[in-house]
Amino acid sequence: MAQNFRRYTANNVGTSPVTVFTSNSYDTVVGIHVTNVTTSSILVDVYINDGSNDIHLTKSTPIPTGGALQVLGSGKIVAHSGDALKIVSDTASSVDAWVSCVDDIST
Repeated sequence: MAQNFRRYTANNVGTSPVTVFTSNSYDTVVGIHVTNVTTSSILVDVYINDGSNDIHLTKSTPIPTGGALQVLGSGKIVAHSGDALKIVSDTASSVDAWVSCVDDIST
């Protein structure tokens, strides 16, 4: 069976939450990488909204100047249709994000 690998990106994420990825089926998130692109330390939240609740994967996590955060490490997350992965920072235009997924893993 062929796998449908997808990537989603966001540049200059700031103080308003940005939806980087919204699941359209049963998808597996295999990587979330966020980078501080500013000259100061920042705090970052990464969470999934399931339609009713925000479920934080990381909350107010500090990222130093020029640093990066691998949110999942070696873990994976199964997302259902409609689940939205969001990122927000405490600093304007401070985060670049890369999300890797396997789309449509089952029905």
